[in-house]
Amino acid sequence: MRGTQEFRNLLNERRPGHSLPRPFYTDPDIYALDVEAVFNACWLMIGFSAELPKPGSYLAMTIARTPIIVLRDRGGAIRGFFNSCRHRGAQICPDGSGRAAKLVCPYHQWTYDLEGRLQHAGQMPENFRADDHSLRPIHVEVVAGVIYICLGETPPDFAPFRRALEPMVKPYNFENAKLAHQYVLVEKANWKLVMENGRECYHCAANHPELGITFPVGITEKFGAEETVRAQNYCMRMAKHGLEVGPDDGSWWQIARFPLNEGMITMSPDGQPIVKKPMLDVDGGDVGSLRFAIEPHNFCHALGDFTFMFSIFPVGVEETHLIAKWLVHKDAVEGVDYDVPSLIKTWDMTNRQDRDLSENNQRGVNGLGYVPGPYSPTAEGFVLRFVNWYCEHMRAFAGVPSANIAEVA
Repeated sequence: MRGTQEFRNLLNERRPGHSLPRPFYTDPDIYALDVEAVFNACWLMIGFSAELPKPGSYLAMTIARTPIIVLRDRGGAIRGFFNSCRHRGAQICPDGSGRAAKLVCPYHQWTYDLEGRLQHAGQMPENFRADDHSLRPIHVEVVAGVIYICLGETPPDFAPFRRALEPMVKPYNFENAKLAHQYVLVEKANWKLVMENGRECYHCAANHPELGITFPVGITEKFGAEETVRAQNYCMRMAKHGLEVGPDDGSWWQIARFPLNEGMITMSPDGQPIVKKPMLDVDGGDVGSLRFAIEPHNFCHALGDFTFMFSIFPVGVEETHLIAKWLVHKDAVEGVDYDVPSLIKTWDMTNRQDRDLSENNQRGVNGLGYVPGPYSPTAEGFVLRFVNWYCEHMRAFAGVPSANIAEVA
């Protein structure tokens, strides 16, 4: 559908301040365009360098239909490659994590070193040049222990995001953390509906009672930066410890630190710390939440005692996988300093409630009664930003003139 008048008309049909026309959530051709234009071209967050503690440690995953692998090489650098053998294209490492001295294709045993160079290819002719068959690299950026990748040949400029994010996340010392828990949650909904749900708390008071204990569910796009006495005191307290508050954002990212509800220290069932060894040992871990997020698919909350990661990846036009991860201090001992059920309880319940909401949203959008509705400028400010970003990104991809929708928001 790319470049066709039908797709151009759909982009132009979207009313400023409103949700998208139905085909953007249901049409297989537009889903294919989303994969090509968004997930094959934008920066994506996949995890933390602490998940790759030693040379040969790797993370392998499939993004839409593309297997990739990110690993720590023998020199300690983090590299990324398409996880596809240069012989006949077989996937080399299965999705998941592990450690390997070399990468060996299970099909014909072509073997690569941790720098992606082909070391062994049996029964090839004398004129075969191994140097011509190294693994194809992908772009990798690591910011104070946070790993971002891009599959495109020419990725968006990463430098402004790095400059803004690095001083905010560096105090958490992610390089010296560890992964405490992770899972994949399958959601039968289009990835944009899942992301719209994750970009607002308009629904939180009615649907997330556990999250609402600690998270300020009435929060606006400014994330607590309003000029209230409590916000001012919070900002002064953070400044005393050298912690930037923000907000700071760009066209495809947002970063801000904000206080939790009164008397709450972390996002736990009772608001009290659930990991005895804090990640950020300031005021007993009472530092609020550092939220950092990127379009198209991710947000994180870094608390004093743990960090939560939410990243979604499309699998089909009406199927999305959420990868959820919880990070704690590397010296925190499970069963002594924390237990996994308590650690994940608040966000796990929130994730599953959001899955149900997104799937219900998909069912309604699929019906003939769906008509794009207006977003709340205050309660759904980040949703509006996300949808505006998506539309402008797709306009540029399809060669459609900008609608200047950012100005309308």
